[in-house]
Amino acid sequence: MAARRRRLAVRRKTCGFSQESLAEHLGVDRTSIGRWERGEADPLPHVRPRLAKLLEVTSTELDELLFSEVDDAPTPSSPVLVQMTRNPIEHEDYYAGDLDEMMRREFLQLLSITGALMSVQHAETAANNQLIVHPPAGDLAGLRSMNSHLWQVFSLSDSKSSMFPVVREQLRSITLALRETSGLSARRTLFSAAGDLFQLSGEIFFDSNRYTDAAQCYTLAAGASKEAEEYDLWACALTRHAFIGMCERDYDSSAHLLEAAQSIVRRGDSQLSTRHWVSAVQAEAFAGMGDFEACARALGEAEQVHSLKGEIHNGGWLRFDGSRLAEERGTCYVALGRPERAETALIEALNQRLSSRRRGSVLVDLAALGAQRRDIDQLLMYAQAAMALARKTHSGYVVRRIRGLRMNIAPLLPDIRVSALREEISNFSVVA
Repeated sequence: MAARRRRLAVRRKTCGFSQESLAEHLGVDRTSIGRWERGEADPLPHVRPRLAKLLEVTSTELDELLFSEVDDAPTPSSPVLVQMTRNPIEHEDYYAGDLDEMMRREFLQLLSITGALMSVQHAETAANNQLIVHPPAGDLAGLRSMNSHLWQVFSLSDSKSSMFPVVREQLRSITLALRETSGLSARRTLFSAAGDLFQLSGEIFFDSNRYTDAAQCYTLAAGASKEAEEYDLWACALTRHAFIGMCERDYDSSAHLLEAAQSIVRRGDSQLSTRHWVSAVQAEAFAGMGDFEACARALGEAEQVHSLKGEIHNGGWLRFDGSRLAEERGTCYVALGRPERAETALIEALNQRLSSRRRGSVLVDLAALGAQRRDIDQLLMYAQAAMALARKTHSGYVVRRIRGLRMNIAPLLPDIRVSALREEISNFSVVA
C-alpha cells in the first residue's frame, strides 16, 4: 500500500484549495490530486513549477512535501514545513477527506439522478397529462415542511458542511417520490421541493468553496424551479449562481445572470421580496465593476423592500427582509473606494444580529477599509477578529474572504506587523 503524504494535504488545505479547485488551477484531473496525496503517483515534471507556485513553496520544499511519510522519511529542512510537521492542525484527519470525497460523490450522483428523473417525469407528463399516481397531500406537505426546517438549521449552524447527511436523506425522499409519482399537479409540487433543496445543497457547497459543485446545484435548482413554474424560486437560484462569479471577480457575467433573474422575477409574486434581493446583489456586482451610479440605483431599488407588507419572505430559499442592507451597502462602498460611507454602513451592520458567515464578511470588509485608509491598527483588529470567527465556524466562505485581504494589504507590507499578518493569512486554515 502506498504511503500517505500528509504534509502535502496539509499544505493544500492551508492554501485554501480543495482537491478539485487545485486540480482546476493546474489543469489536471481531480483524481490526480488524491493520488498524489495518497502516494500512488507523482506530479509530472512540467506540473511541478505551477504546483509549487500555487502552494507558495520553493521547489525544494515541494520535493520535501512529496516524500512519502514512512518512518525513515527525511526531516524537512524548511522552517515552514518543520512547523507544519510538528503542529498539524488540531483534530484534522486529512485522509478522512477520502471519506468526505466518497460522500460528496454519492451526493452529486444523487443530484444527477434526481435531475434525470425530473426530465423523464416532464416528458411523460407532457405526453400523458393524466394523474397516474398521486401520493397523499400530507406526504408532499411533509417534504416541503422538512425543507423549511433544514433551511432554519442551515441558518443557525456554524458548520454548514455538517448538514450533508440529513440533506442527502431528504434528497433521497424526493427522489423516491419522483419515481413513484406522475401527473401535472404532483410533478410541480415535487419539482418545487427539489428546486428548493438543490439551492440549499448549493449553499452548503458554496460555503465550502466548492464552486463547481455549487454551480451544478444552482443549475439544477433553476431547471426544477422553471418546470414547477415557481418564478421567485427560479430567480433566487440564478441570484445564488451569480455569487460564484462575484467571488471569482467575474462581475460582468454575474451582472448578466442577475439581469436574467430580474426578468424572471417580474412574473413572480410581487408581494415577496425576491426582486429587492436581486437588486441588492446587483448593487454588489455594479460596485465590483466600478459603476457607482448603477450601484446606487440598485441599492435604492433594494431599499424598497421596506414598503412591502405581510409575509415578504419564507425564511428558507428566500430570507431577504432588508435587515442586511447595511452590510451590503458597506461591501459596495468598500469596493467603490468610498471609505466614509462604507464605515458608517459596516458599523451599523456589526451592531445588528448577524449570522456567523455574515458577521465574518463584515469584519473582513472593515479590515479592508483599514487597509484603504492605511490604518494598520484597524486592519489588524478586524482581520484577527475575522480569523477567530472562521476558526470557530469552519466557514470556507469566510476563509476565502480573509485570503482576499492579501491584495488589499500589499501596499502596507513594509510595516512588519502587516508583513506578519500576510504570512498568517497565507498559512491560515480551519478544520473543515
